Amino acid sequence: MTKATPPAGDPPYLRIVAAVRQRIADGELGPGDPVPSTRAMARDWGVALATATKALTTLRLEGLVETRPRTGTVVAGTVPAPQPRRRPSPAPDPERELTLDRIVRTAIEIADTEGLAALSMRGIAGRLGVAPMSTYRYVPSKEDLVLLMADAAFGEETYPADAPEDWRSRIEMSGRTLWRLYRKHPWLAQLGSLTRPLLVPNLMVHGEWVLEALDGHGLDPTTVFDIHVLLFSHVQGLAVHLEMEAHAEAATGQSEEQWMDSRAEALGELVESGRFPAFAKTVGAFENGYDLRLDALFDFGLRALLNGLTPVIEGRRPPGTGGASD
Repeated sequence: MTKATPPAGDPPYLRIVAAVRQRIADGELGPGDPVPSTRAMARDWGVALATATKALTTLRLEGLVETRPRTGTVVAGTVPAPQPRRRPSPAPDPERELTLDRIVRTAIEIADTEGLAALSMRGIAGRLGVAPMSTYRYVPSKEDLVLLMADAAFGEETYPADAPEDWRSRIEMSGRTLWRLYRKHPWLAQLGSLTRPLLVPNLMVHGEWVLEALDGHGLDPTTVFDIHVLLFSHVQGLAVHLEMEAHAEAATGQSEEQWMDSRAEALGELVESGRFPAFAKTVGAFENGYDLRLDALFDFGLRALLNGLTPVIEGRRPPGTGGASD
């Protein structure tokens, strides 16, 4: 980043703001162009993450940049005309308006745009324009904050009061609802596991919906819960790759397609080795290569699971497979 020379005595975040503002005014950065992330700013300028976050927040408040989900911070579509540089005028104490909801929503915004790894209590305070320790009056730790974020995110969608009567429609609705939430907040899938699940109320709402759908079909409790876990693992198991791909693309600078293209030689060697004939036959049948589409794979897997569960839930399981009707 080209560093402008600011007036002596300016705080570090204003020096960063001045440099980015100048790059935009000079046309070096145009509408839609990515702006250095908080981590890049902190590294290039030798400042703390909270300082870099404050610089981006100032640029956002000036209307110079905007945040786009899964893209990050970019130059705003319409850049305001350059204004004469002046020192910021005193503003009301923002801590008077600080609330737990604002902290949680700001944390979700950071995780949505920059990933969960970029989340820090100091960074949140910097974005809110408050003292670094102020947020701790509302939430004691980052771990506690992540649980609050997860609960808020899972609570963004709920279920209708006039629920479908058939179990399959109810379960499919739950699966698609969760998939939308993971799509909107990819970091959610990184939290918890099947063996150590998240115990937050709004995730329980989704589980309750599935368990109610399975009630009354004569299934033993173990089978009921096994089905619930299996369905949830299908959604979460695919959703994990949403955030993983975002991290990989940010780290390598390559899209999924570009990365695969760069491995074409290695793939060709595997195909031509003769050791994997079934793989070679399948891959060779694709005209333009295999297109891994997570949304399509989610749909396919959900239908397959529901079709396979139908005889179990409706009492038509094959003999010897276990369950309440054997």
